[in-house]
Amino acid sequence: MTLSFWRYSHLALAVFSSLFLLLASVTGTILAVDAIQEKLPSYRVENFEKITLGETLPILKKTYPEITELSVDHNQFVTLQAIDQDDNDVNAYIDPKTGKTLGNPIKKSDFIQWVTALHRSLFLHETGRFIVGFISFILILISISGFALVINRQRGIRNFFSKIIKDYFAQYYHVVLGRLALIPILIIAVSGTYLTLEKFNFFMPITDSEQKTEKVITAPLSKKGTETSVFKNTLLSDVEKIEFPFSDDPEEYYIIKLKDREIEVNQISGAVVSEKPFPMTTLLSDLSLDLHTGRTSIFWAIILGLASLNILFFIYSGFAMTLKRRASRIKNKFNAEESKFILLVGSENGSTLRFANAIHKQLLAHGEKVHLTEMNNYSVYPKAEHLIVFTSTHGLGDAPSNGSKFKSLIYKTEQKQKINFSVVGFGSTAYPDFCGYAHDIDFLLEKQPWAERILELQTINDKSAEEFVNWIKLWSTKTKIPLSTTPSLYNHVPKGLQKLMVLDKTAISDSEHTFLLTLRASMRAKFTSGDLLAIYPANDTRERLYSIGNHNGNIQLVIKLHPSGLGSGFLYNLEPGEVIKARIINNPAFHFPKMASKVALISNGTGIAPFLGMIEQNKKKTEIHMYSGFRKETETVLGYKKFTSESIQKQQLKSFHLALSRDANHDYVMDLIKSDADFFTNLLTQGGVIMICGSLAMQRDVEHVLNELCLDKTAEGIADYKIKGQVLTDCY
Repeated sequence: MTLSFWRYSHLALAVFSSLFLLLASVTGTILAVDAIQEKLPSYRVENFEKITLGETLPILKKTYPEITELSVDHNQFVTLQAIDQDDNDVNAYIDPKTGKTLGNPIKKSDFIQWVTALHRSLFLHETGRFIVGFISFILILISISGFALVINRQRGIRNFFSKIIKDYFAQYYHVVLGRLALIPILIIAVSGTYLTLEKFNFFMPITDSEQKTEKVITAPLSKKGTETSVFKNTLLSDVEKIEFPFSDDPEEYYIIKLKDREIEVNQISGAVVSEKPFPMTTLLSDLSLDLHTGRTSIFWAIILGLASLNILFFIYSGFAMTLKRRASRIKNKFNAEESKFILLVGSENGSTLRFANAIHKQLLAHGEKVHLTEMNNYSVYPKAEHLIVFTSTHGLGDAPSNGSKFKSLIYKTEQKQKINFSVVGFGSTAYPDFCGYAHDIDFLLEKQPWAERILELQTINDKSAEEFVNWIKLWSTKTKIPLSTTPSLYNHVPKGLQKLMVLDKTAISDSEHTFLLTLRASMRAKFTSGDLLAIYPANDTRERLYSIGNHNGNIQLVIKLHPSGLGSGFLYNLEPGEVIKARIINNPAFHFPKMASKVALISNGTGIAPFLGMIEQNKKKTEIHMYSGFRKETETVLGYKKFTSESIQKQQLKSFHLALSRDANHDYVMDLIKSDADFFTNLLTQGGVIMICGSLAMQRDVEHVLNELCLDKTAEGIADYKIKGQVLTDCY
């Protein structure tokens, strides 16, 4: 079955039953708390499971002249109805070992009775019972469809509990809590459905011919037979109720109701006079009641209470996810038949559509006729000149729900004119099939006789606005249509920013435009060198990112002050003691490698920031060689030289190589690499790691030099070592 079937089934069932599930989960939580409270004033005696009827009955008969009934409830509290030595009626919890009164049974409060009636029947009697049972059945279907969606998302049942990529709060915890609560919720639903079916006599009763015959004792027992007395071999924990004989007449029997049957027992010999096993439907009904109410276990009652609360959260998060998708609904000014630009979107949760919408609005602003639609709506476009496909990937390289029909539609629909096409894939490198569906679509379009490629496939990792801007630059160059290249335009307005306090800031001078800024994060903040700090200097969607260096547990940034620079100007104007709001972005793709025996760090300008922190955090004394390029030997660079010299003494750094492009020698980082060519090629062939941070121009030049060296000496290019994770970059 397709993903869309499970998703729409899951949503439709949830919408249909949401109000009833809301009532059932709220009342279920209250009843679970009541089940827990029942067990708190414990009237259960120690070693209860080992007490036999042969031990307790003589004590009770000796203590109470007349006993009517003894019962054991689901809490294993023993209740006795009798008359004591003073002719007083007794209806109390007792100690079965001594016959001592422990307390009086407490009647359910009017509120709990009211909640119970609402939970069972909605105050609608038989009609309400049917509705509740039907909703329980729907909850089974919701659980099954949710299970199918998680399996599809996690690419198989083996990965059911593996890591989940977090898109946003509602989506992440809907899946996380759904996995944890699946079994309890399914048990609640199945047991509730069974109890309703049993209430309406859905299960056929056993016929007389199928009923077991009673076992009747016609001869007196021998002494040997008395050794098998029911009283000696029956545990009190297996008993639900005992009705005592009215007199000492041997013809008056004990009627004992056990878990699975009812027996009559001779009060003299302890022999079973008759036995009536309960039908399987009764046993299943009792089991369902135990599982549905948690009445037998405080631990299970707590689980049921948490599961009921989770249902409330699922109602909220499910609708939040739906509204988020609907918020990105497509609105078109032009229809498909008249449009010059066709934007097709394949999106699982609406995030890809957000990027396409941004392009849609800009093209409209340029006066172009644009039509934006889902991939499943692909059709003939008689006036189209450009086709852009924005698509995410779901599961094992599968199509998103609104792009599942696209491949079949391509084969059925032939365009009448040549159309330029470009494919943009969205995904996460955390999955092995990164942008797999986008690759398939790009290949498929290339084979169409009417399609003319204007760009190679572009892939976007984790909704990166920066990577998306790279595609925009290429596309704008080809089409001569200038679109915005500001990443903040394609970013979400962030929520839940952290507060950071300014601890220290260095000054700039006429010859030094770079400054160091140290920030203190809260105790809960987790970060390491190589992560990113995102700030919003204008308190709007415009975002500025800076590489983090971990300096003594604080955030250290190396920043170049640009004239009229939005981010750098904002940060430079801060004073020690001021507090800003920002967010820390985990950047595991650029963390210091834990297993590498040798690491080379290559940077220029402010790209040195994360490397300073990595060296400081090098407690294992991994062999590190740093190559850095600057224009001049400023005070800041002298500070770096001092730091690296101290780090070499501490064995946290092996060597430091400095290139100054505006000095007399005019050295560049690439010159340092060429002079140490054997070192770099040996490092890569021996499993070492190269990390590059700084400008994109520097990255391109460094990679070009490394690629030539590698091809000359190792027969493998830099791309091969990138795939192996031996070349890591974080450039801008």
